Order: sequence, then structure tokens, then C-alpha cells
Amino acid sequence: MTMLNITPQHATAAPAIRRGVSLIMARLGRLIGRWIAALIARHERQAELFALRQLSDRELRDIGLSRGEIGDGLAEAAKARIQRQQAERS
Repeated sequence: MTMLNITPQHATAAPAIRRGVSLIMARLGRLIGRWIAALIARHERQAELFALRQLSDRELRDIGLSRGEIGDGLAEAAKARIQRQQAERS
């Protein structure tokens, strides 16, 4: 007489379900993290824009900006910051 190895189906499905849920939770966590980082970056840009707009024309000239270049200057600084962060991760 041979013994049959009968394993209940739910016993093999549980680890696969846990892995799937774990993967989904990790992806969701990364998505939320990126969303929060973008929100923080947006808030920082708004604060920087506000601070630059409070400067006099002379103070702006001292840092190499004119009043009309404030938005462009922040955009360039943001791009440079992103490139530095990506280089640090590599």
C-alpha cells in the first residue's frame, strides 16, 4: 500500500498570498513616499519663491538674478538638485 501525500490547497496558497500582499504593500509604500516627497518639494519651491520675491532688486542682482528670472532660476536649481540626488543614489 502506498501513502499519498495530500496537502490541503490552502496550505500552499497562503505563502503565495502573503508574498503578493507584501509586494503590493511595498509598492504602495514607495508610491506614498514619492507622493510625500513631491509634496514636500513643491512646498519648498513655494517657500523659496516667496523668499526670493521679498528680496530687493539689488539683493537679487548680488545673487545673479533679475526679478524676471526668479521662476526660471528656481526651476534650474530644482533640476540641478534632482541630478545630484540621482548621482548620489548611483
